[in-house]
Amino acid sequence: MSSFRFLHAADLHLDSPLKGLERHDDLSIDRIRSASRRALDNMVDAAIDHDVAFVVIAGDLYDGDWKTISTGRYMATALGRLIAHGIRVFLLQGNHDAASVLTRDLPLQAGIDRFPSPKPRSFLIDEIGVALHGQSFANRHMPHDMTPAYPAPVPGYFNIGVLHTSLSGHGQHETYAPCAPETLRAKNYDYWALGHVHERMILTDGTPIVFPGVLQGRHIRETGEKGVVIVSVTDHRIDSITPIACDVVRWDAAHFDCTGLETMPAFEDRLGAFLRDTARLHEGHLCVMRLTVTGTTPLHDTLRRQGAGLREAVQHLAAMSGGEIELEKLVLDTTPPATQAHSLPGEADSFALSGLVHEAIKDEALLRAIGEDLDLCLKTLNLGDIAPDSLLDRINRRDWESVLPELNEALCDRLSGKGDAP
Repeated sequence: MSSFRFLHAADLHLDSPLKGLERHDDLSIDRIRSASRRALDNMVDAAIDHDVAFVVIAGDLYDGDWKTISTGRYMATALGRLIAHGIRVFLLQGNHDAASVLTRDLPLQAGIDRFPSPKPRSFLIDEIGVALHGQSFANRHMPHDMTPAYPAPVPGYFNIGVLHTSLSGHGQHETYAPCAPETLRAKNYDYWALGHVHERMILTDGTPIVFPGVLQGRHIRETGEKGVVIVSVTDHRIDSITPIACDVVRWDAAHFDCTGLETMPAFEDRLGAFLRDTARLHEGHLCVMRLTVTGTTPLHDTLRRQGAGLREAVQHLAAMSGGEIELEKLVLDTTPPATQAHSLPGEADSFALSGLVHEAIKDEALLRAIGEDLDLCLKTLNLGDIAPDSLLDRINRRDWESVLPELNEALCDRLSGKGDAP
């Protein structure tokens, strides 16, 4: 009986530039910026601790060309630790580190192999009967399916296909080397080690097709646990595919429901409990949170009028949570009770408008139309540099969840007279 384990990683994006964080003087910027390096260290530790035979990195080791030589040196040190422990490494270049993007790359030593870009190549590990087949990106944009050129499986070996792909335009990721699960399984390999999609995805209906996800979340759209997978194999059959967390900073887009709360002490008590639960969930990690406050509550106007004071109160409650929670953004998306909304002239209109905005956020076709109309308007204006996270910046990024409620509040204030000059 022969058995071995291997580690499958992808999308390391070492030293990825984190845009827009500088505007938050209350965030641990240095810790967030160095998170990709700490996650890489954790990946190497996981490979050593689990005594894997080899490591497969399915693309995007970097986020483009190195900004400084230290990026390459840090990667070299990490890979050197693996080689020192007798762990072979197989690298594939994805769209962010394609041959056309990087002006320099690591010289390779024995024990590290890189899949070439002109055509697929197979690497054999004869002592454990493993064959790995893959092709790196020659250019950043790869609009066609690369798998037809991949070789047939090696008889009697455990065959692994390594590919950087969007898998037919999965989710919000750009389309690169598109293919379908049926196409991959038709190659009759034993495992597909994929990269590019930043969410973990494990398809096991037939030959396992696996995206381990990004190694370290880089912004609020990459929430939750991030890391690698460890694959255990016995006699050419997969025993288990086990996710292993490697991230050190965890992003959380949280929603706090304050429905029915009538006083600020009650609001703070419930929010404090909510943040303590969040701290336990992300124990051992710095949690960077975008908190959206939702619900129908008599506190609707009170919360809106507090402005920066409410953010400061939330930060204090987060500091007392027993964990490490920092606030990336606070979004108010509450509504007043019907009786309160109709209590003053003009507020019936405000309440109706709030309902329409809530529905609009769920209507993808409407949001696309709004974006197209705004683009036509903005192109006629000479806007110059757009400040990060400004209203225009968020419109360009289609961050409707923050844009529409903010515009809704301004319109509601005008309708109710609260926004009028004294």
